[in-house]
Amino acid sequence: MKSHDAMYIGGEWRPASSTDTIAVINPADEQVIGHVPAGAAEDIDAAVRAARAAFPGWAATPPTERAKLIGAVRDGLAARAEEIAATITAELGAPPQVAAAVHTGLPIAVAGSYAELAATHSFEEKVGNSTVYSEPVGVVGAITPWNYPLHQIVAKVAPALAAGCTVVLKPAEDTPLTAQLFAEAVHAAGVPAGVFNLVTGLGPVAGQALAEHEGVDLVSFTGSTAVGKRIGALAGGAVKRVALELGGKSANVILPSADLGRAVAVGIANVMANSGQTCSAWTRMLVPADRYDEAVALAAEAVAKYVPGERVGPLVNAEQQQRVRGYIEKGVAEGARIVAGGPEAPRETGYYVSPTVFADVTPDMTIAQEEIFGPVVSILRYEDEEDALAIANGTVYGLAGAVWGEPEAAVAFARRMETGQVDINGGRFNPLAPFGGYKQSGVGRELGAHGLAEYLQTKSLQF
Repeated sequence: MKSHDAMYIGGEWRPASSTDTIAVINPADEQVIGHVPAGAAEDIDAAVRAARAAFPGWAATPPTERAKLIGAVRDGLAARAEEIAATITAELGAPPQVAAAVHTGLPIAVAGSYAELAATHSFEEKVGNSTVYSEPVGVVGAITPWNYPLHQIVAKVAPALAAGCTVVLKPAEDTPLTAQLFAEAVHAAGVPAGVFNLVTGLGPVAGQALAEHEGVDLVSFTGSTAVGKRIGALAGGAVKRVALELGGKSANVILPSADLGRAVAVGIANVMANSGQTCSAWTRMLVPADRYDEAVALAAEAVAKYVPGERVGPLVNAEQQQRVRGYIEKGVAEGARIVAGGPEAPRETGYYVSPTVFADVTPDMTIAQEEIFGPVVSILRYEDEEDALAIANGTVYGLAGAVWGEPEAAVAFARRMETGQVDINGGRFNPLAPFGGYKQSGVGRELGAHGLAEYLQTKSLQF
């Protein structure tokens, strides 16, 4: 049991305003593994006040000093990497190797990148007879999701601190134990009191209180498009800045010139990673009509390697499990054909869903339009490249995607896709490249210099 009874506010651990708690459940065995405080509006208010009080001093701190402290946080996370990975396995259900490499290794690298960027970024420039300064926005309300608990915290908090902002973090209620470890690393690094604050709690209570608090200058949210719209409306009423990383329904476009076997295998692996709980997953596989049957057979063969409880973990909670199983049932009801998996639970215990591949999917089907957020792949056929482009762009989302084929043709196709990030022939994820979406996949970018820019505002002085 890993229970906590306090919030991290103003540089110290403080009791919550009420005795209400949130149970943390291991989704692999459905056992309670800990509790955290259920923060209320009073706790959010105390945290925002602490962040406001700390802002002038932190904003005035030289970027090189901010960089050293971010680097110290990074070192603290690295020193506790095994504990962090084990915690993520326990509260999210990620297989140990995935928890170590992706959920822990990636955010540690991202934290290091912002320590370096804070030290090297130019916060002023000359433009004609003007000097243009990049200044911190102010107090940031960061609301993070459960699917990549440490990575999403670091992707928001590290650039905010590098910019000179102070932060109040409200992590997802399903995975709050990782956030507690992050707060401990911040404290141990010697980050000044009030610069970073943590309030655990439920989204409709603590999350909403943070989003609408008049002392918050920018809300950075990652999660569903529906909640993102609500946060955008709350922020818009106060003319408050937002950074929103929302849903996705990304297309994996396999051109006629592609290595079909590799494109299908990597495409299946992409969706199975993190049990399909990835907003940028390539959940729609687009294949030339004359190679469709071959692609379906390859996909069914590839997905058989992903055994629930071994290479694929559970979904985060019972609600998510039922939601994904409901989408699989809807796919069948609308005429799609299951070639692997299905709606039946593959294990008696744990929130598992069978890795599922659908064939005979048409662009108008629910499973081809809505974000499922589980290990489900839909294979669609196309007649020519214009047809493929229309299908790829034919959703309300535009977060990520992939194109396979002769490099010049693949790049030309990718340039026409309405999406924020496209991998060409299996290109590696780049933590320095901007990540974010078009259309209803969000507003703004995370990671690298573009992620830092979200937390800066500009001022020009004319001479």
